[in-house]
Amino acid sequence: MGNTPANNRLFNFIGGARGRWHAVKALSVIGDPLPDVAAIDIVPGRCDTLPPDAKWRLRGVTSYERYVTRDERTKLVANSPTLDRPGATSAAFIAISKSAEWWGMTADERREILESRSRHIATGMSYLPEVARRLHHGRDLGEPFDFLTWFEFAPEDAEAFDALVDALRQSEEWRYVSREVDLRLVRNDPVPIGAGTGGTDHAVT
Repeated sequence: MGNTPANNRLFNFIGGARGRWHAVKALSVIGDPLPDVAAIDIVPGRCDTLPPDAKWRLRGVTSYERYVTRDERTKLVANSPTLDRPGATSAAFIAISKSAEWWGMTADERREILESRSRHIATGMSYLPEVARRLHHGRDLGEPFDFLTWFEFAPEDAEAFDALVDALRQSEEWRYVSREVDLRLVRNDPVPIGAGTGGTDHAVT
């Protein structure tokens, strides 16, 4: 992201009664759940005023690609789709925090667990280009979750997405997850043909 201003990398996920993305399922995988909501809106930049029906707001900023090699980054950029594709009307919002033990490691120790032993990056790349993804970091903002990951995919790719998530949850890396919430959603309004927001961030946790 270079010198991109922080406000241009900030995203607000607002859960409430209304929103572009309608909630169809909520799962507390590890730890406390979020309050139930009917929908989620994603608001970029600063958001000083929340809707009166909002039950929660989670914030995160996009960042540079962490833990990836040059070759991995090249493959990610070449194969990753944009968000807001017309046919990708299903989504998953997965919020994760990791343990103090994880954050007490050095970056190379985390890379060893994340990729050399858990194959996080390689597993994710095997599901491209069907699944679009953008990662947001909340830890430095003092948010309740370290990472907010947003995924979009076509309804027919939902089973493949579930397989991806199941594979990651069975890895060694997930032993260091201290809280995880998984919300599944569908888009309420169509995206015009030819639309696409770009800005997909490939960083990994």
